[in-house]
Amino acid sequence: MSEKLTAIVVDDESLAREGLVMRLTRIGDVDVVDTCSNGREALKSIGENNPDVVFLDIQMPGMSGLEMIEQLQQDDMPLIVFVTAYDAFAVDAFNVHAVDYLLKPIEGERLEESIRRARERRASPGGDDIEKQRLLDIVMELTGKSSSAVKGLLRGEQGAGSGHVDRLAIRDGSATLFVPVRDIDWVDAAGDYMCVHVKGETHIMRTTMKELESQLDPNVFQRVHRSTIVNLHRVERIASHINGEFHLTLVCGTSLKMSRSYKDKVRHFFDRSTGKK
Repeated sequence: MSEKLTAIVVDDESLAREGLVMRLTRIGDVDVVDTCSNGREALKSIGENNPDVVFLDIQMPGMSGLEMIEQLQQDDMPLIVFVTAYDAFAVDAFNVHAVDYLLKPIEGERLEESIRRARERRASPGGDDIEKQRLLDIVMELTGKSSSAVKGLLRGEQGAGSGHVDRLAIRDGSATLFVPVRDIDWVDAAGDYMCVHVKGETHIMRTTMKELESQLDPNVFQRVHRSTIVNLHRVERIASHINGEFHLTLVCGTSLKMSRSYKDKVRHFFDRSTGKK
């Protein structure tokens, strides 16, 4: 039997740490030598334990996973597997040559695949081109961009780095649903999730309002409320009220309220109707 991979699990949520450790232990091909709740603990542990691979959450208080990686010396750099609830950092994962990018909740087969990839990378550290192509495929899947668009984004080309996607990748159990953004009617927030309304159906996406808004073209999608984004092409009627609010009626018949703090967005609707940019 081949030698086990040594690993450190880094996540600020204790249940997430414990769950991942349990699953890695069940796989039996990994020896978890430590768990850490933040980036500073992880830096110390990596220096002391010199693990083969680090399963790293990205969004953590104090120091993010990406900021933690910046603090590592190249000679001490372990293999990195990002484990996160959000797909917005996929390009960053490519740039730091991560072994893999896993979305929570993690599928068993994907976790096993990450272990296999980490083992292959450790055995053949020179296989970067193959890993880069695999990561490129992951970034394309998560961002909904074409290969040329992602490569332009990675090169920092103008226009390519806008972050505006042509489709959203929405996890549905073990499957991924790709929703063209042009088909979205409106989006509203529900706690830690976003409800994406498309052609009479509602799809649940785990992301934040800010992150989702950054992916959508502002010439088409505008925030009209603290928790609502609307597709301007879907607005059929706009009516003002005495209290300073506006009510929007979409072509699907849905009525949405535009709060007073967003009333400056009204110009976008008139610009859209007159063809202005």
